[in-house]
Amino acid sequence: MQRKPVSKDEEPRSGVSKDKTANDTVSKEVARPSPFETLASQAPQGEGRGSKSPRIGFVATNSITQGEQVAQLWPLLFERCRLEIAFAHRTFAWMSDARGKAHVHCVIIGLTRRDDEPKEKRLFSYDDIKSDPKETGHAALSPYLFDASGLADRHLFVKERSQPLCDIPSLVSGTQPIDDGNYIFDPNERAALLTVERMAAEYLRPYVGSIEYINGLKRWILCLKCAKPSDLRNMPHIVQRMQKVKAFRAKSQRKSTLAIVNYPDRFNVEVIPQRPFLVIPKVSSERRDYVPIGWLSPPTIPSDLLFVIQTATLSDFALITSRMHMSWLRNIGGRLKSDYRYSIGIVYNPFPWPQLGEAAKTKLEKLAKTVLDARAAHYGATLADLYDPDVMPEDLRKAHRGLDEAVDRLYRKEPFASDRERVEHLFGLYEKLAAPMLAAVGAKPKRGRKK
Repeated sequence: MQRKPVSKDEEPRSGVSKDKTANDTVSKEVARPSPFETLASQAPQGEGRGSKSPRIGFVATNSITQGEQVAQLWPLLFERCRLEIAFAHRTFAWMSDARGKAHVHCVIIGLTRRDDEPKEKRLFSYDDIKSDPKETGHAALSPYLFDASGLADRHLFVKERSQPLCDIPSLVSGTQPIDDGNYIFDPNERAALLTVERMAAEYLRPYVGSIEYINGLKRWILCLKCAKPSDLRNMPHIVQRMQKVKAFRAKSQRKSTLAIVNYPDRFNVEVIPQRPFLVIPKVSSERRDYVPIGWLSPPTIPSDLLFVIQTATLSDFALITSRMHMSWLRNIGGRLKSDYRYSIGIVYNPFPWPQLGEAAKTKLEKLAKTVLDARAAHYGATLADLYDPDVMPEDLRKAHRGLDEAVDRLYRKEPFASDRERVEHLFGLYEKLAAPMLAAVGAKPKRGRKK
C-alpha cells in the first residue's frame, strides 16, 4: 500500500525539541525590497540629528516577539535600558534569491529612549506574510507587537505557568519511553517481530505522536508494564530488548532515567489513558488555519509529541480549537522553525477562558460535534488532508466558522475584525486575571526590626 505524503510537521519523532530561532541567520540576498527600502521613511518623525537621543531600528527573526524569548529579552530592554518601541513591523516573510528559495519570518522594530518616545507609535501589520503592510497608530505597543494602549502595564508579558490561570482540566505531555528505539516499531518492524515472537502481539499498542496523528501513519510500542513473568520468559527476543533498554538508561546522567534503570518494563513518563482522551499536537504547520485537535481512544498510547487532556469535554474541545485560541497560539506561543509550537506553560495554562453557563456549554458541545461530524463525513481523509487550507472541505470550514462566531461572542458582543484584535482583547483579560497573582509573587515580606 502506498503511503500518503507526510505534511510539513517538523517536530522530531522523539526527544525534546530545541528552539533554534533565537540565533537564526538569514540570507542577505533580499528578493522583495519592501519593507526594507522604506524602513527609514517609516521611522517616526524627528529621527536622526534632530532627536534628543539616538534611535535604532533593526531586523530580527520573529522569535523575539513570541514564546519564551519575550520574557528573556524585553524586560532587559524596558527596565534596564529604559527603551520603548517607537515603531514596528509585525511578522512578514523575508524572501531570498538563494538556492532553495529560503525564507525567514522576520520583524522590524524601532527603539527609542523612554524620555524621547513619540506620542504615536506606528505599527505595520500584514494580512498575509508576503503582502504589503497596513499602518495603524497607537499610544503604546507591547513586546508581542500589538496595541498595548488599553493595558495598565504596556510592558506586560506572559509568564510561563505550571498551573492553569483559570479553572480548566490539566494538560500533560504524553508518554516518553527512553528506550533508544527498542520498544517502538513501524509496520515492517512490527511484522518482523511477530514472526519470531507471536506472543508479543498482546503487548504491542498503537503509539501516536504528532506526525502519526496528523498524517494517519502507524507505529506501535511495547507496553510491558502488566506483562506476566511467564510470558516474558517465553519471549527471548523481547527480553533481549529489555536488556538493551536497561543498558542504555544506565549510561544516562539524568536522575529520572537512572531511577528506572532496574525497571525496563516501565517508561520514563507514563501516560496510558483508560478512556477516550483529547490530544493537541506539539507542532503544526504554519499554513493551517487551525491546529488539528481531537480524540484518541485506548489502547492507543500518546507519545511525548502530543499533549493530552484525559478529562476533556466537548466544550473544552470547542474552546481550544476555536479561532480565539488559535489567535493566542499564533501571537503568544513560540515557533519551531516557522510552524506553530504549542506549549503548556505559555499557551494553555495562561489562556483566559470565558465564564461558561450551562446554556453556553450546551451550545458549544453542539457546535463541537458539528466540527467532528464534518471531519467524519470525509472517510479516509487524514487531518493533514482536511486542514490543508488549499483543499479544506467547505462543510468543515463552515462548521469551524459557526464555532468561531459562538466563541467570539462569549468574550464580547461586538465582532472581532482580525486575529490581532482578538489577541489584544485576550491580553487585556490576561492582565486582569494575572495581576493579583503577579502582585502576590512580587510583594516582598516586611522585615522585622532588629532587637
